[in-house]
Amino acid sequence: MPPSGDRRRRPARAAGNAWESRLVVRVGSARSECPKLRHGRLSSGTTFRHLSTRAVGARIPIALGEGASDVTATQTGQVGIGGKVEELDVLVVGAGFAGLYQLDRLRKLGFSVKIYEAGAGLGGIWYWNCYPGARVDTNAPIYQYSREDLWRDWNFSELYPGWDEVRQYFRYVDEKLDLSRDIRFNTRVTGAEFDEDSRQWLVRADDGSTTRARYVVLCTGFAAKPYLPNLEGLEDFGGTWHHTALWPQDGLDLTGQRVGVIGTGASGVQVIQEAGRDAASVTVFQRTPNLALPMRQRKLDDEAQRRLKEEYPARFKMRAETFAAFDMDFIPQSAADLSPEERTARYEELWAKGGFHFWLATFQDVLFDQNSNNSAYEFWRDKVRARIKDPALAEKLAPTDPPHPFGTKRPCLEQNYYDIYNQDNVSLVDLRETPIQRIVANGVQTADGVHELDILVLATGFDAVTGGLTALDIRGTSGATLQDKWADGVEAHLGVATANFPNLLFVYGPQSPSGFCNGPSCAELQGDEIIDLLVHLREQGVTRIETTPAADTAWREHVAELVAPSLFVKADSWYMGANIPGKPREMLNYPGGLPTYLQKWQECKDAGYEGFVTS
Repeated sequence: MPPSGDRRRRPARAAGNAWESRLVVRVGSARSECPKLRHGRLSSGTTFRHLSTRAVGARIPIALGEGASDVTATQTGQVGIGGKVEELDVLVVGAGFAGLYQLDRLRKLGFSVKIYEAGAGLGGIWYWNCYPGARVDTNAPIYQYSREDLWRDWNFSELYPGWDEVRQYFRYVDEKLDLSRDIRFNTRVTGAEFDEDSRQWLVRADDGSTTRARYVVLCTGFAAKPYLPNLEGLEDFGGTWHHTALWPQDGLDLTGQRVGVIGTGASGVQVIQEAGRDAASVTVFQRTPNLALPMRQRKLDDEAQRRLKEEYPARFKMRAETFAAFDMDFIPQSAADLSPEERTARYEELWAKGGFHFWLATFQDVLFDQNSNNSAYEFWRDKVRARIKDPALAEKLAPTDPPHPFGTKRPCLEQNYYDIYNQDNVSLVDLRETPIQRIVANGVQTADGVHELDILVLATGFDAVTGGLTALDIRGTSGATLQDKWADGVEAHLGVATANFPNLLFVYGPQSPSGFCNGPSCAELQGDEIIDLLVHLREQGVTRIETTPAADTAWREHVAELVAPSLFVKADSWYMGANIPGKPREMLNYPGGLPTYLQKWQECKDAGYEGFVTS
């Protein structure tokens, strides 16, 4: 924290993909198999039709609501690798920004390294998230690698690229760096144990193979485990339903359909904007209003690209100097230092710039002082209400009193989200007034009746930051999993490693910058620290490293001390793990900002990697 929708182009299917799969469902200790599916549809009466396309080549962990347990999906017909055990210096898990950065740099440094990727293509979260309207919330050029040999010949067509263009960018990077030759696609890591004798991880994949790796670097991202609430009767729904993070790779036409969207986080807002154009009707089921900000999307023509590229070096340099690794930062001033007129004028400037300026380039005390925060919220509320014709609807979307302190939940960037509600085909159901009772064959039943639907979209978010890690059956030297160890709260020194799990490292890990940091920037800047550590170990001739329990605890206490005086603790956000029933409520991202985080790394290195034990 600071100091005190274009229409989608459907991608072609990858040749040779096995589109037929079987779902394995675990409920308690029971295990049963669902009928086969093809192209995202199950036979009548079965529940998990939305998992089909993401199940290709993968076992998919799903965080379920209360009263249910884990669900995984696995492809049939996988062929193993002949029983041969591959040995690597480093096994990287995940082929998004972080994993690809690790692969390229470590390979050049002479490490034997490969990536295992559950999906059929590059991109990490951008391989899985292809729902209508999906796009980045980070402006060009910040949402890409900072290497000039990559950005010189690449141009995004929009200031905020859509998912399909981000995928094109990953293919471009692959062509330039020849990454795919060292990536095993359609390969999901299912578990691992540490062999003390060889000081290697024995890593199991869902194709039946085992790999020995000196080090494992988990680059699974902070949004790797979708959250599926326990919706009674979902198996009875007669239409089609999908979680946004498990959207069919060949798309889904919403034209003329009666669409329901549960959830108004970032993916919900984006889907609602897109569906509002073409669907016969859109019913939005809202629990908490999204305090979304204007995106100010624009096309980038050749002249705009030329001017922007002149600024690239300075903008990339600025990332390491700002709280969230953006090309903007907080105003070193309190909102209370200005007169109401001056403060409003400053807010107007930030609002006009769009993007995250109103959030990440505002007064430094907005996330600490309630009065300053109220001034930001009131400005936001009045701006939004002016766009909504129905006063009763305006109160639900932009209530008089804030639903939580502004900025303590990640704002979504919108293009026409609030205007959509002026359309006759869009309606809002306030779940605080009329909660969902159950899903029925023809729609969603709430206290005020049945809302009839053809398509149900679950924009219900993720078991963020920790979920993708705890879903893996990785067992440390004590025999416990990460799920076991973190059952009462996260402990991870610098957010990259945890005691009793030697030679295991995380990028975007818990209580690292992670969700408070621009993804590609974190992949590079935090990634460099991990790479430097691996080089140091090789130079010292040591083959085992782990954190001390004391260092883990000290880092957790440091994070707690930083967040305590902030307003983040007042919000039930995924930042705090509060969106998942039963999950410990704690800050899951490093709240001190990227410069302070990098300083902590430097202090650790200067002290001989204090907090780590090597041998």
